[in-house]
Amino acid sequence: MSTLLGASRFLVIFAVIGALLAATTLLVYGFMATAQLILNTIQAGELTRKVAKGLSLEFIEIIDLFLLGTVFYIVAIGLYELFISTNVKLPSWLTINNLDDLKNKLIAVVIVVLGVLFLGQVVSWDGERDLLGYGVAIALVIGALSYFLSQKSGGNSK
Repeated sequence: MSTLLGASRFLVIFAVIGALLAATTLLVYGFMATAQLILNTIQAGELTRKVAKGLSLEFIEIIDLFLLGTVFYIVAIGLYELFISTNVKLPSWLTINNLDDLKNKLIAVVIVVLGVLFLGQVVSWDGERDLLGYGVAIALVIGALSYFLSQKSGGNSK
């Protein structure tokens, strides 16, 4: 039974492949969206503040795609390192030794994604919608996640 359970860790390869495919799709789509946006902007040739604001918002949304792609990539690498093999050449900041490392890296990226989402709302704000509730909700989530990270890192140093 222990041999079967030990070998079953390789089932995680499905999650690794799925996360890697999701990351690749989001990153390629983001690149294509960037190229298309640049071409459309050049073709339109319109230089106004309204166009600049819209362009900024669209680029922020594309950055959000890249960040989400990065999240899926980190999940793929983390699961691979944890369950399959630690023989992956990675920068030291991306090395994942346990599930807490993976969670901490994901939480850090989620915090950035939430910040980018709020920035997108601020840039597209029409002056009529109330962003205070949205901003407070995001701030509370970011605060809670940051507190969680600080407790984890504080607990590790003791």
